[in-house]
Amino acid sequence: MQNQQDPYTKPEPSRQSGWEREIVEKLAFAAVKEQTRARRWNVFFKSLFFVYLFAIFGISIYPKVKKNFDGDSSHHTAVIDVTGVIAEDKDANAADIIKSLREAVKDGQTKGIILHSNSPGGSPVQSNYVYEEIRNIKKEHPSLPIYAVVSDICASGCYYIASASDKIFVNPSSLIGSIGVIMDGFGFVDIMQKVGVERRLLTAGTHKAMLDPFSPPKSDETQFMQDLLNQVHQQFINAVKTGRGDRLKETPDMFSGLVWTGEAGVKLGVADAYGNDDYVAKNIIGAEKLVIYKQEANLLDKMAGKLGASFGSALGKLITRPSLR
Repeated sequence: MQNQQDPYTKPEPSRQSGWEREIVEKLAFAAVKEQTRARRWNVFFKSLFFVYLFAIFGISIYPKVKKNFDGDSSHHTAVIDVTGVIAEDKDANAADIIKSLREAVKDGQTKGIILHSNSPGGSPVQSNYVYEEIRNIKKEHPSLPIYAVVSDICASGCYYIASASDKIFVNPSSLIGSIGVIMDGFGFVDIMQKVGVERRLLTAGTHKAMLDPFSPPKSDETQFMQDLLNQVHQQFINAVKTGRGDRLKETPDMFSGLVWTGEAGVKLGVADAYGNDDYVAKNIIGAEKLVIYKQEANLLDKMAGKLGASFGSALGKLITRPSLR
């Protein structure tokens, strides 16, 4: 009798089908393992990126957080830098200095302000902006002292600003003064004639090319510019006299643009006494702790500023402007 297979019994898989299943399982396991590894690396790099962003953010806000934290503990002396050339496109520009002044005044823990001064001067406009801001602060907050402390040099536009302060402290070897205005340039007319270069200049306006370095100077234009410099110089003199008052011991050379040492400056009343930041903070203001107020630009602002400054610098070379230096 022929054996019949039980219809309810499943056939045993062949050796070939078992081998194929094993390969498929291994491939599937390898794929899952690879996907898991990829997800882990993805999570790792994303986490690393966020840690980096958090670190950058922390570094950027740390000065303000530290300042606020320190400010809550005791009174301090605010220090604001007036260093380098004073110009709109430089670190020593009126906008940043004024913002720092206002932040220091707004801080209830500020017991006094020091203008750390180390500059050869610069723009009369920028200097006047800061000068007027200091005088306004003194009117609104008469009990808040503002002192200028000179390190190496405080000349021209820097001294313009310092003269608005309550007192000016110097080192005996500091350089201070230079109460004058300068406008400089070059003339290339003779050189052009020697090399046979012809100047072709078209203007709409009689004095549009005033003081053009490639054209002979005109007496009326030279006199006009001299009168302009005299006006700015007189504004400078008036500001110094208003700020310093009776402390100035005027001499014929007081406003001639001369520079004096700190020692001579004290004798002339151009400065008041000797002292550095630490001395003034501890012994004059009475708040030994120094807190620096400074405007920090972010990366995009710095990049945009450099691009704008490059264009402005190229354009500015074509224009001669008066300067307090």
